[in-house]
Amino acid sequence: MYDVIIIGGGVVGASALREAVSYGMKALLLEADDDVATGTSRANSGIIHAGYDAKPNSLKAKFNVRGNALCYELAGELGIDAKRIGSLVVSTKEGLKGLEDLEKRGKENGVDVKIIRREEILRIEKNVADDIEYALYAKDGGIISPYKFTIALADNAVINGGEVILESKVVKIDNNGGKFTVYTENGKSYETKIVVNSAGGHANDINAMLGDEIYDTEFRRGDYFVLDTKEAKNISTVLFPLPDERGKGVLVAPTVDGNVIYGPTSIKVESIEDTGVTGEGLDIIRASVTKSYKCPNYRNVIRVYAGVRSIVGGDFVIKWSDKVDNYFILAGICSPGLTSAPAIGEYVAKEIADRLGKKEKKKLIPNKRTKHFASMSVDELNELVKEDPRWCKIVCRCEKVSEKEIVEAINSPVKATSVDAVKRRARAGMGRCGGGFCAPDVMEIIARELDIPLTAVKKGGKNSNIAVSYVKEDGIDV
Repeated sequence: MYDVIIIGGGVVGASALREAVSYGMKALLLEADDDVATGTSRANSGIIHAGYDAKPNSLKAKFNVRGNALCYELAGELGIDAKRIGSLVVSTKEGLKGLEDLEKRGKENGVDVKIIRREEILRIEKNVADDIEYALYAKDGGIISPYKFTIALADNAVINGGEVILESKVVKIDNNGGKFTVYTENGKSYETKIVVNSAGGHANDINAMLGDEIYDTEFRRGDYFVLDTKEAKNISTVLFPLPDERGKGVLVAPTVDGNVIYGPTSIKVESIEDTGVTGEGLDIIRASVTKSYKCPNYRNVIRVYAGVRSIVGGDFVIKWSDKVDNYFILAGICSPGLTSAPAIGEYVAKEIADRLGKKEKKKLIPNKRTKHFASMSVDELNELVKEDPRWCKIVCRCEKVSEKEIVEAINSPVKATSVDAVKRRARAGMGRCGGGFCAPDVMEIIARELDIPLTAVKKGGKNSNIAVSYVKEDGIDV
């Protein structure tokens, strides 16, 4: 019997799992896909929002501001990078009133913000558009990798006694007088005292299993351009336009891994699965970027992608169910959900701990920080190669990723069992060639480490097998 089962392996679910473990709970996270961070948590901007945009006294404001501080605090414990590079909301002189309204809102939320003029803007970001006169500056804005953050939270939970079971889509939940039996697609079942619905865009599906409220949910797709690391020299902060009724607008920002992104759009779609990038979306980005940034360079685009966020009204849904005892609902965790996630996890775990009578928190064992070939000195590498020659075999040339790093990713606490899962942890395939050179080698290493046939290795997700057979395999008509 588990104390709590969390459904959904996004950044919010992973944070709730880690916090539950800190109270000594027997805690399990069930994820439908073959890795955590495969939905909205994978495909967003990776921005640590300062907290000026959310309406005062809203859940978004409360959890954004607390989450901002926690993101930077947790990064060291989790062994990942979080960079406090500041953010600018820029406008022409016609937008000054909008910036003043945003500044007032930010100060009500307790955020350190101020309006600055062009001369000061240029000291922070030299490549703002020529007609930009004013900006709202938030020194606590920053960047973090959304998928590495999620993975690190889940890994840390497992290191400290939590459980993560992948490829376990929940298909049925029996409510046995306040205790639950959770059934998964693969025929397994798990008993628990408390269920947390952190299923993101599938939150209504879980609610329906328990006869709870079905929320009116809007899905919005965000398209992005990703640029080569050589573009990083042109942008030093997070650059936003003035927000409108559709959201925060198309931003320009560096990533913690050295790339640059343009995006997202905010295009209404029918479901959380509608993640296909469109020409319409990319055209919107092209038209929008130049309003804030004067040197976009589409020749250095190395890929495009899209993510879908789910919106339930104007705020987050974070509450105990009004209909089902011991059932906690997390829904509509759209922007600033990534920044808010550690604060939401903290809150949810405290609520559950109080209900279960668990008062004491334990200090968690931190993650071991992963070493990367690309960031080490020659002397450091020479020492490591003496211990393990796999450090000197480069598998991914674009990102300079060694075989040792890939092996460590595969054997991490939440194992990477697909090419995409390895990519999210070790960056093999994240470079200009998109895995064109390294993917076959990554596949062979996965097959070897997991002791599975090459034909069982997947790109990422159900039915994504890459190899059908060996070309000269007997009995195969190629």
